[in-house]
Parts: sequence; structure tokens; C-alpha cells
Amino acid sequence: MSRIAVVTQETANAEQKALLDAIQSKLGVVPNFLKVLAHSPDALKAFLGLHGVAESGSLDPQTRERIALVVAQGNACEYCVSAHTALGRKAGLTGAEIEANRAGTSQDAEAAAAVAFAQALNTNLGEVTQAEFDAVREAGYGNAEIVEIITHVGMNILTNLIGKATRVEIDFPKVSLQSQAA
Repeated sequence: MSRIAVVTQETANAEQKALLDAIQSKLGVVPNFLKVLAHSPDALKAFLGLHGVAESGSLDPQTRERIALVVAQGNACEYCVSAHTALGRKAGLTGAEIEANRAGTSQDAEAAAAVAFAQALNTNLGEVTQAEFDAVREAGYGNAEIVEIITHVGMNILTNLIGKATRVEIDFPKVSLQSQAA
């Protein structure tokens, strides 16, 4: 059960309602984690602003979803694994690719470097080795793309924290977490 009730159209104040309406018109749906964020319109606007900037960057939608999947799995956020599995499929990722992403790799060599770098960033709280940094650069990612990968990891850590701390109800087809290898 969610620790913070979602803001609904019925419970929203004018500012919350305007934000929820804008999300609904853009996405066709308002995910529950955004309904939780709506309790603080400023927090929701900050997230939407960061998401908008990150969405317009040079990383393709598939790579952005790959990053979200490896971070969600690494942080054991079932809400975000479920959401990004659905969004990843919508972006064109196969089931096998989604599983590979959650395990920290990709069937695509270039994307595998981005996913591995994202996993290292998340696991080590940004303290990546020179070898990890060199590997993503050698795969063809320039400074702008590396900064975007870092930004996506940070943004996804935020959503993982919201999902886990609030125990928001999963409103996507539920996907179980992978067990962690010992």
C-alpha cells in the first residue's frame, strides 16, 4: 500500500490539476509516481523540466530506457522496472534486450557500453574507474553523451527513490525484480 496517496483530479488543487492535465495530454495517462510528486507542484515541475531536457538530448529513446532499466534493477525499484519494461517495449526493445539491460549489458555493442557505464555510475555513486570511463568513450560516446548518461542515471535514481520510499502502487504491467547474483 502506498505511503502517500496519489493526487487525483478530484483531490487536486488548481495548480496540481493544471500539471496533471498537461501530463495527461502529453502522455495519455498520468503514472502514479507523478501523481505522488504532484503533492509538491514545485517538485513535479522540477522533475518534468529535467525529464524534458533529458528527453531532448542526443541519446536515443532505446538507450534512455536501457539506462532506466539497469538503474531500476540495481536499486531494486519494482515500480520503475515495471514502468521502464513497458516504456522500453514501446520504444522498440525486445524482451531479451530488456533482460540484458537489467543485467547490465545490451545485445548492441555501443548500447552495452552505455548500460555498463550507467550501472557503474549507479553502483558506485558516480565513482567510476578510468577504465569504465574510457570504455564508454571508446564505444563512441562523446562528452555530451557521457553527461547525458550521467544525467539519466541521476534522474532515474530520483524516480527509484520516489517509487521505493512511497511504495507507490504499480500502475504498469507488474514485472518482478531479478534476483541478485551472489
